[in-house]
Amino acid sequence: MLLTRQSVELLAPAGTWEVLEAAIAAGADAIYLGGKRFNMRLHRTDTNFDDEKLARAIKYAHDRNVRLYVTVNNLISERELPGVHEYLKLLDKLQPDALIVQDFAILELAREMNLSVPLHASVMMNTHNEHSIKTLMDYGITRVVTNRELTLTQLALLKERTGIELEYFVHGDMCAAHSGQCFHSGIVFGQSSNRGRCLKPCRWQYQLVDTESGKPATANDPGPYKLALKDMCMYTALPELIQSGVCSFKIEGRMRTADFVSRIVRIYRKAIDRYIADPTGYTFDIADWQELLDYRSRDFSTCYALGNPGANSMGYTGEREPRFFSQAVKEAGLTATTAIPALNIPTKAKPNSLPERPSLAVRVACLDSLHAALENGADTAYIGGEAFRPNKPWTLQDIKTAVKLAESHQAKVIVTTPRITMERESAELEQLFTSLNSIKPHGLMVSNSGMLRLAREHSNLPVQADFSFNLFNHLTTVWLKTNGASRATLSLEATYEQIAELAKHSQLPLEMIIHGATEAMVLDHCVPSAVIAGTAAHTCQHLCADQHFSLLDTAGERHDIKIDQYCRNHILFAKDLCLLPHLPALLHTGINHYRIEGQHYTPELVGTITAIYRSEMDKLFAGPEYTFDQSLTEKIAAASPRQLGIGAFRYRISR
Repeated sequence: MLLTRQSVELLAPAGTWEVLEAAIAAGADAIYLGGKRFNMRLHRTDTNFDDEKLARAIKYAHDRNVRLYVTVNNLISERELPGVHEYLKLLDKLQPDALIVQDFAILELAREMNLSVPLHASVMMNTHNEHSIKTLMDYGITRVVTNRELTLTQLALLKERTGIELEYFVHGDMCAAHSGQCFHSGIVFGQSSNRGRCLKPCRWQYQLVDTESGKPATANDPGPYKLALKDMCMYTALPELIQSGVCSFKIEGRMRTADFVSRIVRIYRKAIDRYIADPTGYTFDIADWQELLDYRSRDFSTCYALGNPGANSMGYTGEREPRFFSQAVKEAGLTATTAIPALNIPTKAKPNSLPERPSLAVRVACLDSLHAALENGADTAYIGGEAFRPNKPWTLQDIKTAVKLAESHQAKVIVTTPRITMERESAELEQLFTSLNSIKPHGLMVSNSGMLRLAREHSNLPVQADFSFNLFNHLTTVWLKTNGASRATLSLEATYEQIAELAKHSQLPLEMIIHGATEAMVLDHCVPSAVIAGTAAHTCQHLCADQHFSLLDTAGERHDIKIDQYCRNHILFAKDLCLLPHLPALLHTGINHYRIEGQHYTPELVGTITAIYRSEMDKLFAGPEYTFDQSLTEKIAAASPRQLGIGAFRYRISR
């Protein structure tokens, strides 16, 4: 690859006009910024650009031969769709160089409206495999802001296999969790990280404890900020970054000052230009590196670019944290005020009553749990995907046995996929899907757009979309249906009101998670290994082989860490979701498919919970009278490994 001045784009953030001017003056090739709505930085009223300033900013940049990208990169609720439509019309008229988008609804609207502005996939789309990229390219996406957990080697492979433009964060504040897959802020505060209002629970203080005893897991604790990732800084690795094929180097910081942004742009500009002019004679500038260090907010890390950094990536002491957006609070328990209507209704007597008996699905981790779910009334069982100790991954023989067992109960078995599917997982799933054509389970449930594509290419089974698609509006159901999905799972962050609005217009049957252990975050970072072993680079210590760990926050809430077969950490909410008392209102929405997340339960508990929900649903469907028995939740609570709560349903809307 012969390098030219056009080989690399230096992309700078701007939250105000002053920062816009400063970044361009310092040498940015492109600017990204947001309007006053529908973007991922909505905390502060003094940042972002109103419609008039957007028009001025685009002209200002273009007059100086600088590209300008507008972020329309948060999830869109049903009631926001008309406003998004009007906003896209405005942006198409203003003609920025691209729109950075997250929600699949934008892809549908872009086609419907015949938008002429190019589209870039936001990092919030969690794009981390070639199959997702190819799907997005089918919808006119010209550039992907890739998953931050991808290494430069993986980026080069994606570039080679797809040919698409790749954008990668090279400097600034990073998230510990996979983008688009963190629900902590949305569930606890009603302020969704996927809708631009994250209150950063990853930067709370946590103690790593043994789950069973509650005692500290180590006497050599490195500090309380167990998930506080250091700032990304790729300055010392610019040659590797440029040679990887990444075309756009993205600086994070749309809430930063003009002085802060311009300094970073100026230093990276000089280094990039020097390398392109003379790659073999290049060395990084010690003085510029020292200036970056002197004016840094947090300490620096190359994060995942050069491989999993392990403990070296975390700022455990919190000494350089510039701001804390929130502090730990108790999650909403069963007695918390809820925004779900208190309907005690005979559903069969209502005009919008369900046309058929509500379907109950249970996700299980082993054959014993599968048997317990089916014996107690589950219509569908989900198996496969991530396996958490002491359970093992499902073998092909296990799946064959599961299918026979389900059919003996006149039930169905659906095989699921992991939420994160990089090249290893993608290759394994391609083989699995092919093998399942002869085993013939009753369907597949996939986790991202790439696996939806892969399933359609290699399987003739019905395919469902899991909650990781972040379904928030009916246009996303249109997108999913067009791409082969037969059913879709609602977002964990959607509230009752938002679900009811969506259900009226959905183009697919909807499934709703109503009980179980739900995940706040999923990380490639192994918290126990990093804290206990203190290794600078990620090396598996096999600590999860015979011990379970949790993170204890300052509100006294225990967040269990579940580690899967790929060594990813899944951090659970402190309280398991329990919507049993609210079944009348939930069924009133017209949704007919419900799910229990039972993969973290014993077979005995799976059986107990399944039986209770099945019985209550049947009573509601049969009518005409229904009275909820409070002792049922008490029975579940007494047997559960965690307390019970209502999740996001304490809020009227998720903002």
